[in-house]
Amino acid sequence: MRYLSAKKKDLGDGFFVRRVLPQIEARSLGPFVFLDHMGPLPIKTGTEIVVRPHPHIGLATVTYLYDGVITHRDSIGKVEDIRPFEVNWMTAGSGIVHSERSKLDPEFSILEGIQTWVALPKEFEETAPEFFHHEREELPIVSGGGWELRLIAGSFMGEVSPVKVYSPLFYADLEVEAGAEVELPVSQDQEAGIYVARGKVDAEGKNVSVGDMAIYPKGGAVKFRAEETSRIVFLGGVPLSTPRHMYWNFVSSSLERIEKAKLDWKEDRFAHVPGETERIPLPEH
Repeated sequence: MRYLSAKKKDLGDGFFVRRVLPQIEARSLGPFVFLDHMGPLPIKTGTEIVVRPHPHIGLATVTYLYDGVITHRDSIGKVEDIRPFEVNWMTAGSGIVHSERSKLDPEFSILEGIQTWVALPKEFEETAPEFFHHEREELPIVSGGGWELRLIAGSFMGEVSPVKVYSPLFYADLEVEAGAEVELPVSQDQEAGIYVARGKVDAEGKNVSVGDMAIYPKGGAVKFRAEETSRIVFLGGVPLSTPRHMYWNFVSSSLERIEKAKLDWKEDRFAHVPGETERIPLPEH
């Protein structure tokens, strides 16, 4: 077992997240190379989160909310509001630019959710960019004694999410009642872990609470007991066959490809998000 604690990151304008992947102790989990826990952040004006246009290559971003509304805009012309328990899956592939902004909605007073990055297999790193939105009713549900799992992406326990993926993986939102004992089967070729977004669990004898991740030995079942009513991110999959390099928002099996992406962004060769003129500059380091 490996246990990780998220690091607090300032994304600017007072917007902080808990970042649990990547870390020195775990650069990836299956094909997942990044996990941020956003919020909970009070929403009073709707302008609390303003992430200006920025680029990605070689990965897919997945946004999933527990509370609040975010508006997504991208360089292939997609504009989509995401609400709780829906899925925004954006395949960057050869390159895409997008922005994200919180939105005032009378139904929500806070914003909270998870964003992950999934590295694409080498043969799909240069695939054409795509964007998919799926409503909560489209996502399969699996339940057991005191727990319910909503399958965001991939395959698990005979269910298949409608979200288009490029490698064997599973990514789920798991709600667990206090005192429930959970055992989730994982195939021998897949890595698996849990991230605690709300509540607290006992994972193989160690307390894992909000901001913590437990990574289980490959090929074994994921077992834990909920010490409190909890909300868990359950994710994993077949590990990447080749290492991935990460710089800023770029992920690739090739350092040369990342250098090209850096230069393309610096020299304004990426496509633009329609109607947006501002953008996040390339980091200086």
